[in-house]
Formats: sequence, C-alpha cells, structure tokens
Amino acid sequence: MLAPNIPAMYELHFGVPMSGAVLCTLNTRHDSSMVSLLLKHSDAKILFVDHELLNIAKGALEILSKSTTKLPLLVLILEGDAHPSVSPGTLIYENLISEGKLDFEVKRPKDEWDPISLNYTSGTTSSPKGVVYSHRGAYLNSLATILLNEMKSMPVYLWCVPMFHCNGWCLPWSIAAQGGTNVCQRNVTAKGIFDNIFKHKVTHTGGAPTVLNSLINAPPDIRKPLPGKVVVMTGGAPPPPDVFFRMEELGFDLVHSYGLTETYGPGSICTWKPEWSSLSREEQAKKKSHQGVQHIGLEGLDIKDPVTMKSVPADAKTMGEVMFRGNTVMNGYLKNLKATQESFKGGWFRTGDLGVKHSDGYIELKDRSKDIIISGGENISTIELEGVLYSHPAVVEAAVVGRPDEYWGETPCAFVKLKEGHKATEEEIIQFCQKRLPRFMAPKTVVFADLPKTSTGKTQKYVLKEKAKAMGSLSKKKNTSRL
Repeated sequence: MLAPNIPAMYELHFGVPMSGAVLCTLNTRHDSSMVSLLLKHSDAKILFVDHELLNIAKGALEILSKSTTKLPLLVLILEGDAHPSVSPGTLIYENLISEGKLDFEVKRPKDEWDPISLNYTSGTTSSPKGVVYSHRGAYLNSLATILLNEMKSMPVYLWCVPMFHCNGWCLPWSIAAQGGTNVCQRNVTAKGIFDNIFKHKVTHTGGAPTVLNSLINAPPDIRKPLPGKVVVMTGGAPPPPDVFFRMEELGFDLVHSYGLTETYGPGSICTWKPEWSSLSREEQAKKKSHQGVQHIGLEGLDIKDPVTMKSVPADAKTMGEVMFRGNTVMNGYLKNLKATQESFKGGWFRTGDLGVKHSDGYIELKDRSKDIIISGGENISTIELEGVLYSHPAVVEAAVVGRPDEYWGETPCAFVKLKEGHKATEEEIIQFCQKRLPRFMAPKTVVFADLPKTSTGKTQKYVLKEKAKAMGSLSKKKNTSRL
C-alpha cells in the first residue's frame, strides 16, 4: 500500500490480514524507482495507491514492466471528493469496498507465527531490508502498546505517526481493541495537531521528537488550550530532556518509548517512578529521557558486550550494545538469511545502538554504534551533546556528527537550526556547550542550517556526515594542543 494516514490505510490493516494476505505499507516519500524495487522484492500481487501518489505508482509499474510480466494489480483510492483522471478499467477501492459481503469468512492464520505484515527499513536501494512481522508478535505488541499509552476504553487517537512506519507502532490494532476513534490527517503540522486536539477532544497521539519540537515552537496564535489530558508517545530518536520539560509545560503527558522496526516499534518504556516526583523539573526531564525497561510483551532487554555477550555492569558508565529478545522481535529479514543470522548472533537481536545501564536497571542510549565520535581516544556521545544544544534558548533543532580530523581522528561538528527571530553565533554555541560538558565534548564546528529529515522525522545523519567530511580537517598534525 502506498498512501498517507487516511481511513483506507487504517481499514487495510484489518482487511488484508483477514483475507489471508500480508500487508506491506510503503514510505510515501519513495520515488518510482524505489517503489518498483520494493514491489519486486516483496512479490507484491496488489498495489493499493492513494490518488495523490498515483503518478509515483504508475512510474514504478512502468519500471517494473521492463523486468517482469507479473505486475501487481493496481487499485486506486479516491478518498472523499477526489476525482483524478482515471483510465477506463481502473479498479477503484471505494467500489470494491461497496461490493463487500457482510458474511465474509475471515481467513485466520494457520500458525500464529505466519506473517501479518512486511515493513521496509530505510536502507540502501541495492539491499532493502524487509522486516517480517508475525500475527503473534503484532497481537502482543498491540496489547502492550495499550498499556504503555495508558489507553482506556474508547480513546480518541490523532494520527501523526505514519501508519507505514512499523504499522503505526502497532497502534491501528490497539485502538480497535479499545473501541477507539481514529482522527486521520494527510499532513502533520503544528496547527493541524492543535486544531484536531481541540475539535475532536483527542486523548492520545504520538510522534518523533521533531513533531514535539513543532508544537513547542508553534506561534501563540496557533496554540490552543488542551481540552483534557493528552498522552503523547514519543520515540524514534532520543528526545533531549529540554523537549520533555517544555512539552509538559504545554500540558501534554509524555510517554517515552524506544524500539526499532525490528521490534514492532515500541520495545521499551521509561516507566515513571513515584520517587522521581520529588526531584526538580530538570532532573525529572533527565529521568524521563531514559529508554527504560522492556514492556510486558517482551522477553528480554539488555545491554551486552557484543563480543563476549556478557551483560554490562549497571554503573551508568560501561557502554555496550542494546539487545532484544522475545515474541515481539521480527521473524527475520525477507530473502536475506545472512543479515538475519548476523542480527541474531548470540541468541539476541543486536540493535547497533550503544547505551549504558543505570543502577535501577533502566537503560539509556548513548549513540548508534556508527554515530559515536572518537576524538583523541575519547568517546563522545552525540545524543548527550545534542541534548545540551537543544537546551539553548535560540536552538530549535540540532544534530551532531564527527568531522574528520588529522590530529584527533574526529571532532564534534554541530548542525543547528535556530528558532525564527532568534540569533546566535558559532562561538556562543560552543561556549554554551563548554560550560555544561567536558571541553573535549563541545563542538569544534557549528553549522547553521535546516536539517535533512526522513519521512518519520529522523535526521539523516549520513547526509550531514558527508557535509562534515567535505569540510576537511580542522587541525594539522603538528602544533596542536588539546583544549
């Protein structure tokens, strides 16, 4: 399926599995070339496409026709009053639905480990990774997500998380289980979120830190008072503590979860401890930014030495790799046995994320293994540095990558976007960080620019790494002293 968060997308999360088929939701930002690649890799038999994305789909089928005669059947979703030019004989989704039979017999899976959906991770075009979800895993993660969001009967959920991403963190099935109402929106904007919350008395929503940032920095004329408690689940990238603090000032109740496409979305939860309520607001925000503990549907969550597979000590210092195990971890990567075996080496799913474990057992991410900066032999957590940058009053977004250096190996390079109407200099940003961190952790370079994003709100660090690489080395091998 190729569509934004529209009712048909929600309906097909049920209709497709009920027909005995497997649902594969595609990123709406893909071009025709990528869509054709994924259609071929997944052996798609039917392609449901929203009218706004019809040209992308047609382009994909045209590319696909050059290498195969087995093209998927295209079904067009008109959605409301939309009436694009439709070729004679085109199958229309709404017409198919109207012909449905109420006495249709649901085709239940023969085995609970049978696939219910296929989700592609963002990867290189030459080697897409298709993550296979099982009926059992989706069922368990859906129930766990109800508990994580403290979702009572008949919630009103506002869709900001793309349903094509980890099947909307399994929430389409969660909301149905609780008899909830879905508020769909094609595009996510701060105004749209506030308007919908106020109009429909939304009780729950979710989104990446970039979505939270848009709410925090929305102009006063866009903001509206919340009609009641609104629970917001966030994840996808570790939110800086300052984001938690300011969201709660607006009246939102933040739930911090952590996971990957391979863990059906949410895999851990930073469960609030009553004793934390006596801490200062700043300390509370720091606690809430931890990734926490496994949810009730998961067997195991640990931080291990990737070589010895021994658990790291709970000293909040020793770094290891975050690993998952249980029913809510993927069946594997479609048609990629090698990658599947590598990711499960040692009996645990290896995330590639680096973190520490606190004395209370809660885990805290420090970085992706590929993003950690090693400067003069010192490990620098980009997540920790980004958290400090976000606390600067003029900064709206920040991302840190390593800039190659002839002397230190790498130095921290910060890409910063300033709030509208605010100013800051490179030296000011650097000094701000030096006052709050060990000096070697502060950025040596600050670039003011918009940050490139994926459709799920994650910063495309590989793009920034290329920009940092193109800058060249800051220092030479001689006559350089450590700050």
